[in-house]
Amino acid sequence: MQYRRMGETGLLLSQLSLGTWITFGGVVGRSVARELVAEAFDLGVNFFDSAESYAHGEAEKLLGDVIADLRLPRDGYCVSSSVSFGATAEPLPTQRGLSRKHLRDGCDAALKRLRVDYLDIFICHRPDPITPIAETVMAMDALVRQGKVLYWGTSEWPLEKINYAIGFARENGLTGPSVEQPQYNLLHRERVEREYAPLHSRLGLTTWSPLASGLLTGKYMDGAVPSGSRLDRQDFGWNPRMLHAGQRILREARVARFVAFADQLGVEPAALAIAWCLANPHVSSVILGCSSVEQLRANFAAQDLVARFDPEFLEKIDEAVRHGTV
Repeated sequence: MQYRRMGETGLLLSQLSLGTWITFGGVVGRSVARELVAEAFDLGVNFFDSAESYAHGEAEKLLGDVIADLRLPRDGYCVSSSVSFGATAEPLPTQRGLSRKHLRDGCDAALKRLRVDYLDIFICHRPDPITPIAETVMAMDALVRQGKVLYWGTSEWPLEKINYAIGFARENGLTGPSVEQPQYNLLHRERVEREYAPLHSRLGLTTWSPLASGLLTGKYMDGAVPSGSRLDRQDFGWNPRMLHAGQRILREARVARFVAFADQLGVEPAALAIAWCLANPHVSSVILGCSSVEQLRANFAAQDLVARFDPEFLEKIDEAVRHGTV
């Protein structure tokens, strides 16, 4: 396992990390969750990601339970929570958003669910159109000063809002955001590579959905719906429409070309897609979502593929996915 610096901070995160969205508290029960966390930690993972909204708080409870059961050393791993959507199916007005109140209440609730004294990373899960950014920055700074949070960041915020938060923090001697958590994969890359380009030297990137919700594995080709896959079940926080993002024909054509390219190389499409994310030096950690230890181990094969990713190899993948030359 290699470890990467999170932006301008001194925090080193494992380049592959384990997330809990859709899996923990949903398709993954306690026994499998324990196996996943144990195996991930043994493989060098030191970063575990969750959120208040995942399975309405149950994902964080399960993650905290198995980490405590495994007795992982608190100084040997990092845990993050995301706040904004609330932890209930129908949150009250003060149980969601990025107000000073919900940030404090959300942090305390996450600490309790995760069974920790502090959060290594606390993420503002999406922009809040109601709360002033200045209020959010001041509230996060207060949590840092109280020792409840070490680093805080954003997820899928527009560049101008992130810049405002950074600028307001610097002008007022407050702790600003140090990480952004965006979606990043071969089918969804413009925000990370273009919009966030001015931030690459300042913020770390802990990216999610490296497989585009499973589409890049090739398992949904020709309308296939494998048993147990996301399209075959109902999960908290995920809608089948996310799979194609309104571009089904285009996305399926690109995936077909990508899978053909992976077959020519003799590698699994999933591992190749994750390795592509790792090849971006601005990515601090790629968050994996796994429902079995076998899947976790298979995804870790991506680390051995990264050595192939010179500029020429990257161009071949781009050519295959975008234009169809394999």
